[in-house]
Amino acid sequence: MGALEEGPALTVGIDVGGTSIRASVVASDGEVLDSVQAPTPQSARALEDGLDRAVRELAGRHRIGAVGLAVAGFIDLERTTVRFAPHLPWVDAPVARDLGDRLGLPVVLEHDGNAAAWAEYRFGAASGGHNVVTVAIGTGIGAALLIDGALYRGSHGVAPELGHLQVVPDGRPCSCGKRGCWERYCSGTALVDTAIEMLAANPADSTVLAREVARDPGSLTGRRVAGAAQDGDGVALRAIADFSHWLGVGLAMVSDIFDPDLVVIAGGVASSSALFLDDARERYAGLVTGAGHRPLARIRATQLGEAAAMIGAAELARCML
Repeated sequence: MGALEEGPALTVGIDVGGTSIRASVVASDGEVLDSVQAPTPQSARALEDGLDRAVRELAGRHRIGAVGLAVAGFIDLERTTVRFAPHLPWVDAPVARDLGDRLGLPVVLEHDGNAAAWAEYRFGAASGGHNVVTVAIGTGIGAALLIDGALYRGSHGVAPELGHLQVVPDGRPCSCGKRGCWERYCSGTALVDTAIEMLAANPADSTVLAREVARDPGSLTGRRVAGAAQDGDGVALRAIADFSHWLGVGLAMVSDIFDPDLVVIAGGVASSSALFLDDARERYAGLVTGAGHRPLARIRATQLGEAAAMIGAAELARCML
């Protein structure tokens, strides 16, 4: 790769999402120096071509020494192979080897939740935590667990799938095949479903959000619901209250299992945390086993926002320099 500057080599972190590839050059202090973005191709070969182009574009402006990929899917323990990713065209694909051969650089893979958690631990809201759970809330729920500063991946590299804890028996169907999963009640997608259910139950509701949905039912997004709630829309505020309830319920379950000292709420929904986090903390504090007789986890919102997975992937790649 090209070298246009003196000094130590930098690393690239890439968030490989179902709709876009976002790649950033990241310094050793976590600062994002440069970024590129492109739509996610639909075939495995085209996706690897797109990753190659993104790294080469950044390498034309910076001296790059290693690459980390944050992937929303199951990664093997060696962090070289994508076993399965529901929104990407990789199945049992040796992505790190193949991309590394093309670039002539070391490449490491990581689950996107783990990458985001590592970034928050090194540079953000999880700094100073001992046993930390990160809950990344976006389209669904991604999660990560750090125990005494080390990422816990389980026996086969897929832990912890907290988004698929069942919170409502026989509840909403989930893409995983179960019903009532936490992410079906506590995610950007869930926020939309809840608002639509509330509107269907009260068709006479004449709020701004109701009129927008009546005009174009497919236009509603979690961000739009949150924005409407900030504007005081009644339906949106009730949907946010329901979301907050389920966030507190899930956090109580997570604390019963892991007893963390810190929980970080990350992902796209975290940008609206002022709307729901205080209520979720209160619900969590009342539901956790032994409430009133045990220390409670601190619950914080992300400091790194949607860049966390890229920053974490780049930092994990740094050990390969």
